[in-house]
Amino acid sequence: MIADPVLSREWHPVANSSDLADGTVRAVRLLGEDLVLWKAGGQAMAWQDLCVHRGAKFSLGRVVEGGCLQCPYHGWIYDPTGRCVRIPAHPGQTPPPRAQARTFLTREDYGWVWVCLAANPAPLPVFPEWGGAGFRVLTRGPIPVEAAGPRIIENFLDLAHLPILHAGILGDPGRPEIKRYNVVRSPEGIEADEIEIFQPDPDGSGRDGIAYYTYRVLRPLTAYLHKRAGASRFTMMLTASPVAETQTQAWILFSLFNAESSDEEAVDWMDRIFAQDVPVVESQRPELLPLDLQAELHLNSDRTSIAYRQWLGELGMMFGTA
Repeated sequence: MIADPVLSREWHPVANSSDLADGTVRAVRLLGEDLVLWKAGGQAMAWQDLCVHRGAKFSLGRVVEGGCLQCPYHGWIYDPTGRCVRIPAHPGQTPPPRAQARTFLTREDYGWVWVCLAANPAPLPVFPEWGGAGFRVLTRGPIPVEAAGPRIIENFLDLAHLPILHAGILGDPGRPEIKRYNVVRSPEGIEADEIEIFQPDPDGSGRDGIAYYTYRVLRPLTAYLHKRAGASRFTMMLTASPVAETQTQAWILFSLFNAESSDEEAVDWMDRIFAQDVPVVESQRPELLPLDLQAELHLNSDRTSIAYRQWLGELGMMFGTA
């Protein structure tokens, strides 16, 4: 496992709840740690994917009667607490106390299975529109990205690329100016609000105009935006779940309020935007996000990114940064 005192306490989505039915066993990877996800009696569990007997992967095993997990190699059976309760080769012997799987915290929220690798978890990111009246909430993920998590979050926070990389959708190359805006950094995160961006069709009416954005960094690898244009509202939360230092799975929640597009159209639009971002973020060098502000050139339009890098440095985050 990649040790990071900050990210080990974070909740990370690793699977869609719909993909983990009772009796399901599957392998995932988080922060360089191989995990087995499994479910019995409606409870999702995440363990180190390693039987302590001979190091076989639990993810090749199966859920057996009594809601236990059986190792595929010698058939050792572990109960939901991770304790071995039966060894087939020695049916009359009580398994030794060391026959214990390493278990991690799990929870299900927003339709995802989240895992925390530490015993003292940080708060789960809050998506305020979840369950809100009048909002349609859609989800995407996992989306594999061959890039470090902090690079992905910084791209989400970056304003000046909207009229260039997403020309004709989120901006106009003929009107790329980003006016000065305010950024507030606190121990809880970052907020930048009332950012004006000219867009070809900000509210779905077919007319160009100004959209107003608010960005919030909720957790080290989770950010949120709120877009307002006329009577239309759009919000989005992006979580970058780290597989390895430069391998990430992106998970997206987004909501629409007073929008006429269908769910399918909204998902296609989101996929189109993210597909434009991925190759560029994957191309960035250095791969790890530099926290030294002298390492890259910064301008006023980069103020949210600057605040993000400073905040990560204050937190002491090491993973995905340089």
